[in-house]
Amino acid sequence: MSGTRLRAWQRAAFEEYRRRQPRDFMAVATPGAGKTTFALKLAADLLKRGVVERIVVVAPTEHLKVQWAQAASGVGIALDPTVGSNGALGQGFRGFAVTYAGLAVNPTAFRVRIEQRRTMVILDEVHHAGDSFTWGDAVREACDPAVRRLCLTGTPFRSDDSPIPFVEYAMADDGTQVSVADHSYGYGQALRDGVVRPVLFMAYSGDLHWRTRAGDEIQARLGEPMTKDATAQALRTALDPEGSWIPEVLAAAHRRLVEVRRDVPDAGGLVIASDQNSARAYARTLADITGVTPVVVLSDEDGSSQKIAEFSAGIEPWMVAVRMVSEGVDIPRLSVGVYATTTSTPLFFAQAVGRFVRTRRRGETATIFLPSVPRLLELASDLEQQRDHVIGRPVEDEDDLFAAEAELLARAQQSEGASAELENQYKALGSQASFDKVLYDGGEFEYEDVAADGEELDLLGIPGLLEPDQVAEVLKQSRRSKAAKKEPTPREEAVLHERRSELRRELNGLVAAWHHRTNEPHAVIHTKLRESTGGPPAASASVEVLQQRVDLIRRWAVRA
Repeated sequence: MSGTRLRAWQRAAFEEYRRRQPRDFMAVATPGAGKTTFALKLAADLLKRGVVERIVVVAPTEHLKVQWAQAASGVGIALDPTVGSNGALGQGFRGFAVTYAGLAVNPTAFRVRIEQRRTMVILDEVHHAGDSFTWGDAVREACDPAVRRLCLTGTPFRSDDSPIPFVEYAMADDGTQVSVADHSYGYGQALRDGVVRPVLFMAYSGDLHWRTRAGDEIQARLGEPMTKDATAQALRTALDPEGSWIPEVLAAAHRRLVEVRRDVPDAGGLVIASDQNSARAYARTLADITGVTPVVVLSDEDGSSQKIAEFSAGIEPWMVAVRMVSEGVDIPRLSVGVYATTTSTPLFFAQAVGRFVRTRRRGETATIFLPSVPRLLELASDLEQQRDHVIGRPVEDEDDLFAAEAELLARAQQSEGASAELENQYKALGSQASFDKVLYDGGEFEYEDVAADGEELDLLGIPGLLEPDQVAEVLKQSRRSKAAKKEPTPREEAVLHERRSELRRELNGLVAAWHHRTNEPHAVIHTKLRESTGGPPAASASVEVLQQRVDLIRRWAVRA
């Protein structure tokens, strides 16, 4: 990291800090943008100039504490991730890393340590620390003497009125107070700069069947209008490991991952589960589908951090986890995700999606499979929306995006006891999954026949092939080409459909054969055919265009 060239936003923030030399500074940057690199470059500069003598990092989890220490070593800063409130700092260390929970055990002891040296405190994912809560009070008590305090977050909002320590708030016209960042770098801007990947959300609906606590049996389709309680029960039914919805979605996600791994052999997938029982069950299902046992990470198990580190550095296709990888964990090879949790708060969703957006080269696309329920679809559509922490904002509807997230971390990893309690309220009886729509760049694209054909989805997954604006154009072109079709008579429709189906099957077979001969990905072959013949993707191409492509690829075979 010592020789890492700063990105434009990191350099701008660094120069702003050098110019002002503030005691408190808050940098808001979308997950995957490089907050850690910026913070450590800043810390190294302050140490070199003698402004500070010690660096203290406060992080949300044990794994992130270790991750910070490893990253700091790359810029020549030795941080001890094992020091406790009373343990001595080892010789040669320039500071230490501690969790918010660890700091709260004895904030006075940590305050004494910070007072002993001119200290810079880096508060990672600072939104976790709210005044009048244990972590917030501990942060304010322990870190108050620091000569420099750097607050970092990718989601600078809380859903309560508890101020975040050392963050500036400004009075708005409506009487509320809004958090003020010293430097902001949102997902939309990072996407345009090529710093993060575009994210395609594959929303799946399906037919569900469950029995309520009152003994009523209900059949419904996921995503259709229903009461909030019914929607919650429908979602739990879809995520039930004993039903068919989860296996079908996991199988679709694995097909997607296999396609990506044709070009990125180490690409990985992540399933985020609601609880430990579900995580283990999903892992068994994935093992049946793939023939490979996935890595399972449960946050209360010893060795979880080591499992994540090994998965990040390895080539295993799948990991199943409950909460530990929802925030801050760096696994750049993640390309495909399955959001299989009932947790649907904006904070958790944004952090979960953040695990997939880190890019390694231009043209990569992340794909996340999720249930087609209004709450999640809304969050997916608003991915680029930047939110600040608002104090004094009335929340009258518990479905409000800013409704209280009390004990978010506890609810994110529900215990088996909570799952058992839910079992007394309803009983999942069966489920079937069906593809619903694609969400991208705030738009919804419904094209079942394209999904069935596979060409378009393959095309969108080839790394280095399409830029973010081109991804949107491909989806819009597919939608426009369908809307522009003239409605045929029933008889004409039957004949055309049969002929088009025959030609599509023939074309796909020829493309597969050409792939085996040349090792070119299917989507690249389809792209070359489209460039030569013109027209839309095969799913919406005319009989004439399909015939041209069949003839063309046959000529390739003759010349080869």
